[in-house]
Amino acid sequence: MDSYAQNRDRLLTSSRPRPDFEVVGSQGPWLHCADGTRIFDGSSGLLCTNVGQSSPKVHARIDEQFRRYSFGGAAVVQPRIQMELMDRLCLAVGRPADSVALTTCGTLGVEVAVGLARNITRVRNGKLRGDILASTLSYHGMSALTLALAGNHARRPRPGDALGLGPSFPAPYPPTHVHEGHGCTASCADEIAKEIDSRGAENVAAVLIEPVNGTTGGAFVPPDGYLHRVSEVCRDRNVLVIHDEVLTGMWRTGTPLASQHWDDCEPDMVILSKGLGAGYTGVGAVLVSPEIAPFIRHEDADALPAMGTMATHPLMAAACLGVLDELEAMDFTAFAARGERLGQAMKSLNGVGPVQDTRGLGFLYGVEVTPGQLWPVMKAAEERGVFFYPFTGAGDPKSEGLVVAPPLTSSDGDIDFLITALSSALDAVG
Repeated sequence: MDSYAQNRDRLLTSSRPRPDFEVVGSQGPWLHCADGTRIFDGSSGLLCTNVGQSSPKVHARIDEQFRRYSFGGAAVVQPRIQMELMDRLCLAVGRPADSVALTTCGTLGVEVAVGLARNITRVRNGKLRGDILASTLSYHGMSALTLALAGNHARRPRPGDALGLGPSFPAPYPPTHVHEGHGCTASCADEIAKEIDSRGAENVAAVLIEPVNGTTGGAFVPPDGYLHRVSEVCRDRNVLVIHDEVLTGMWRTGTPLASQHWDDCEPDMVILSKGLGAGYTGVGAVLVSPEIAPFIRHEDADALPAMGTMATHPLMAAACLGVLDELEAMDFTAFAARGERLGQAMKSLNGVGPVQDTRGLGFLYGVEVTPGQLWPVMKAAEERGVFFYPFTGAGDPKSEGLVVAPPLTSSDGDIDFLITALSSALDAVG
């Protein structure tokens, strides 16, 4: 047995019932393996490598900053590159006047957003408590707080370890909110109103929600009008709306922010991460609307939430600027066409072999398969040269499936390869 196999279990990280890839190189959406083969990254790594790997633009930005200085705390060294990132990012996602808190990852972004929401609503509205409400089909990070708040059944802590917290309202999707004779509608947001009113609006700081479901459930899309109704419910009660776009932000669903697929649902805060760092750096960004940002600096406000030693790291900012360079250089007409073709191909898979359902938007789809068939499908896909990431199921019995989310910079040929390989894998499993 080689040293890698002997020591693999000592590294306390995720594993799966499939062999790891021994990668010796990469280019764009392709991983080059030691045996001379290559594999297409059909899920953008862990849903993050939005612009693929080995980007010259990202490398150039990091190299330029490295030659200046590699570390400088923003409270000590003028944060010029961080401010450049702030301006570029806010313009890119259509929120040009927002204030921005930079963090090291999506989980910490959620934690900082929670702290800011509590601070803002106490100063602005005199809230007595700072309750944060999340749904029964949600995932908001890996800290003790975020795991306790959210509804990911596979990762929730034991009841005694959950800090007295838990998901607060049903997500508007069939596995967790079943209706007699019909599916979910915009009126499902009234469940949030009931929860706020039962606690007392004076005790609720914010509703934390994924505009489009991520890997807990597998790319469910909310009913038309739902996010608008959530905004109405919260606005009427002086409760903030926080959109967790850690996974869906930065064009993953075909628009800069997933919420932009619908009108009149702009949130008070947005959390970004995966697509902003694109696998080149850990990063989180909390965008705060100009209407509420002044309360953060109010004389009665608590200190800003701690964001960490590395939170405004200049090399992190440089890498993110390179990612924005790549994203803004895309041909968005061709990008939209590829997303449309990918979506049509995913819809056509319904009923093929073990496929029970497909759903999603843009470059994010969930392919749900018959229970027990996930890993056979994953194996068959890898034999055909494509890797996919499994999603955490929902309902009873728990669903299972894979996430189709290729890098946004994939070519027409790349998308065709993915579609052909996945279709063949599903046919082979039957």
